[in-house]
Amino acid sequence: MKTVFRNIHLYLSLAAGIVIFCSCLTGTILVFEEEIEHALHHSRYFAEPAVARLPVSQLVFRAIKEVPKAKPASVKVYAEANRTVEIGLITPEKKEEDQKQEKPHNVESEQHIKGPDHQNQKNVDKNSIEMHNKKSEKGGARPNLTVFVDPYTGKVTGQFNRRKSFFNTVEMLHRFLLGGKNSIGKLIVAFSTLFFLFILISGVVLWWPKNKKIMRQRLRYKWTGGWKRLTHDLHIVTGFYTSFFLLVIVFTGLIMTFPWANKLLFALTGSKPGSGQFKPPVSAYRPGLKPLSIDQVLANNPVEIKAAASYSIRSPQNLIGTFSLNVLPKGAIETTGDTYFIDQFSGKILSIQKFSDKNSGQRARAYVKPIHMGSVYGLPTKIISFMVCLLSLIFPVTGVIMWLNRIKKKTNKRSISKYSFS
Repeated sequence: MKTVFRNIHLYLSLAAGIVIFCSCLTGTILVFEEEIEHALHHSRYFAEPAVARLPVSQLVFRAIKEVPKAKPASVKVYAEANRTVEIGLITPEKKEEDQKQEKPHNVESEQHIKGPDHQNQKNVDKNSIEMHNKKSEKGGARPNLTVFVDPYTGKVTGQFNRRKSFFNTVEMLHRFLLGGKNSIGKLIVAFSTLFFLFILISGVVLWWPKNKKIMRQRLRYKWTGGWKRLTHDLHIVTGFYTSFFLLVIVFTGLIMTFPWANKLLFALTGSKPGSGQFKPPVSAYRPGLKPLSIDQVLANNPVEIKAAASYSIRSPQNLIGTFSLNVLPKGAIETTGDTYFIDQFSGKILSIQKFSDKNSGQRARAYVKPIHMGSVYGLPTKIISFMVCLLSLIFPVTGVIMWLNRIKKKTNKRSISKYSFS
């Protein structure tokens, strides 16, 4: 039986070893992305605390002034007094900019319409709803540039486009081998991750000892046994100690990669992916109404943001869109905040999407990426994730060495056998 598992372990490792090594290496780098960015660009992320903060709308104005052609999308405010405010902007691409110059003013500019034209109102609502639904299905318009603003002085401390950053390149290598979302690179990484699951399971089966004496040998390194024994121990012993953590990392990676793995998570939690699926409400637009500013929305809705670790507010992208205010409680992970949908004209809270109200599958799914990245419990789990990913780089190297030694040993045996019979 172990021969079957040995073959599975060997041939899947040979097929996916290079990709697995690449994934582990890039994963090691990505664990401390936030900490590295903060250390290298401290003035971008941190400010000198003062007595009073400037209004959020004024900070957005400063960001737009810095990037005139951009459109505001989101604002993120931290509870820490020494953190800058992050303004998410949507900057037009070259193609979009050319299209805007060629085409006349679209539906989103129809706030200038005068008079109670009922038919015109119906057209505005219909077109806006279509646009709103499309953006909701795609997750809304995402900011592609972040501007950091000092909340006390209004000074712009820096700009950041993650798409052009070193860590984005590392992530694209980790996920797609520098290809796109629909590239062959994504398929290679996906199936290599699946192979890694079987490699880990077969490795545990091969490690499993027959008795306590062998178990003691496989739980410790023998540093004085020569380089071949050390290579063997580095592969076997390290593999055992890291196997559980690697299985967790691989499982979460599969859930984010394969639809069947995602469905399996929901099945195990006794819920359905579509169960409790939420569609954002729409604002009640009427001709002549003026949208509220971010300051007015925050002032009119005293949500418990003072006790939060951070809150972010996204601006509506069309006439019937809503402000969405995401509040992250202290001690919670980033994907478990509560979201408030607010009418952009009246400031009324239209709907509240509480994390606690989601079904068990949705709540479990929110933890998948933080677990995979090692950020679920902050620095302690990041250190564990970093060490596990770093140690996993040993396996492809020691595995190849052990395989070559085995081939060499078999070749020598054949040569001796041939010489003996001649």
